[in-house]
Amino acid sequence: MSPSADPVGRTDPFPAPDSFPAPGPSRRRVLGTATGAALALAAGAAGSTGSAAAADLPALGTYDVVVVGSGAAGMTAALTAAKRGLSCVVLEKAATFGGSAARSGAGIWIPGNPVILAAGVPDTPAKAAAYLAAVVGPEVSADRQRAFLGHGPAMISFVMANSPLRFRWMEGYSDYYPELPGGLPGGRSMEPDQLDGNILGAELAHLNPAYMAVPAGMVVFSADYKWLTLAAVSAKGTAVATECLARGTKAALLGQKPLTMGQSLAAGLRAGLLAAQVPVWLNTPLSDLLMENGAVTGAVVTRNGAPGLVRARRGVIVGSGGFEHNAAMRAEFQRQPIGTAWTVGAKENTGDGIQAGRRAGAALDLMDDAWWGPAVPLPDQPYFCLAERTLPGSLLVNAAGARFVNEAGPYSDVVHTMYDRDPTAPDIPAWLVVDQNYRNRYLFKDVAPAFAFPDSWYASGAVYKAWTLDDLAGRVGVPAAALRTTVSRFNSLALSGTDTDFHRGDSAYDHYYTDPAVLPNSCLAPLWLPPFHAFRIVPGDLGTKGGLRTDARARVLRPDGMAIPGLYAAGNASAAVMGHSYAGAGSTIGPAMTFGYIAALDIAAT
Repeated sequence: MSPSADPVGRTDPFPAPDSFPAPGPSRRRVLGTATGAALALAAGAAGSTGSAAAADLPALGTYDVVVVGSGAAGMTAALTAAKRGLSCVVLEKAATFGGSAARSGAGIWIPGNPVILAAGVPDTPAKAAAYLAAVVGPEVSADRQRAFLGHGPAMISFVMANSPLRFRWMEGYSDYYPELPGGLPGGRSMEPDQLDGNILGAELAHLNPAYMAVPAGMVVFSADYKWLTLAAVSAKGTAVATECLARGTKAALLGQKPLTMGQSLAAGLRAGLLAAQVPVWLNTPLSDLLMENGAVTGAVVTRNGAPGLVRARRGVIVGSGGFEHNAAMRAEFQRQPIGTAWTVGAKENTGDGIQAGRRAGAALDLMDDAWWGPAVPLPDQPYFCLAERTLPGSLLVNAAGARFVNEAGPYSDVVHTMYDRDPTAPDIPAWLVVDQNYRNRYLFKDVAPAFAFPDSWYASGAVYKAWTLDDLAGRVGVPAAALRTTVSRFNSLALSGTDTDFHRGDSAYDHYYTDPAVLPNSCLAPLWLPPFHAFRIVPGDLGTKGGLRTDARARVLRPDGMAIPGLYAAGNASAAVMGHSYAGAGSTIGPAMTFGYIAALDIAAT
């Protein structure tokens, strides 16, 4: 069987390349080739002594493949390696497995995969290639784009054949830029189906908790949230809520522990590893990589409170996540204002794998960027806004009290705009302004329509309420006359149904998290009923997207384009194949799993 063949023997309309192409020059955003070369030389000079010392550490085991991180990238890589007959261990820093993937909604964006094709999605290889190229531009090499598109469908087939995971198409969740060539208004995104947590036995207790808990007694999919938001005003919303409750009741009667979204994804992959007898060592953070004769041959870790060495005969795959919780790295690479308090990524993501790769001489890309999204900095944790800024009767204003963006646009674009404009027209923080009509109709986070927000939200300055727009403007520190003018202008646009200022509602994507009962434009409604509310909006993120530069084979590259022998990376520890953009829901997890799969295939074939 060739390295790119479908391991379950299915016919794949998106064939993977027959071989893994060698890296070539591409127009990519790099953090200075000269700086990277200097880092490589420094790493080489220091690495010999460091490696000699590391080689003397207590031996914790030798495996064909050592995987760092138990998120979607790491567990997919480990499962693939095991099924290719390689011995493998997964090293996890946290006391839990699953990483940010377990916390997420677990959307997965992989064009042409067997699940969406079986659901009737009209995808083709030509459409997918045209769309991805249009979204990411020339900054990401064509061979990496081809590798993702070519191997993604086979990866999904492989995961379904070797784990209990099954998937559902997220019908109607549009690609983020459906008007571009190859874009699909009906969407390519899918999510994990319901899984019974009992299959993990005692290991279920080690699953990283979800970012937002599903309401007790309900079984909720990501695709349900758009309708649950509308449950108070939509017959379909009420029906979906009833269905979620019925699923929960059925699961309880059957004695199941129902898991969906990221919980299902992480649990399903972990179940696959259990069946393949792949150990996952929790509480085992990476300290460094072992380099011998210019190649990575193992990982230095802390286990049971003491340093030790895990050797790799064939390769090390770094899937340890981004650096969103590393304040120093964010200050070094990203624009201000920035910090670690606005991210919803797993708290253990402090860039350990990226730093280790950097010391080994790796080049870095996209370090200035993240999987951004507008967030409300609530006192317990930031809340990543999806539906709330898109629903009719809401608008975003900056410090001048003016609109500055299409509120319903892709969440990464909104934050890019906040940063791009901020030096001259402060848009951080921005304010999401809504009226009581909006609050009477729609769920906000987990607060039901018409219900009061927790006092702590007000006390923390995350939300303000006032009976007049002038009073609200005073509370949030924007010019009252400007806010009144902005709302008046917005109301006239909403009544006409056409946003000539920022084109909210022009794209099919804009209408996913909206209210279809509102006409003539489901994303636009006037603000007229007091009291008015303003939510502080900051640049939140799902994780950082910059990291180790890799090629189409997931091999980590030096600044000169040469691969570091024995070192691979996938997921947010590597620079994203999406570049500075975001093709659709699941553009983080889909490529993470795919390049984890590719890395293991390459190790097995090399």
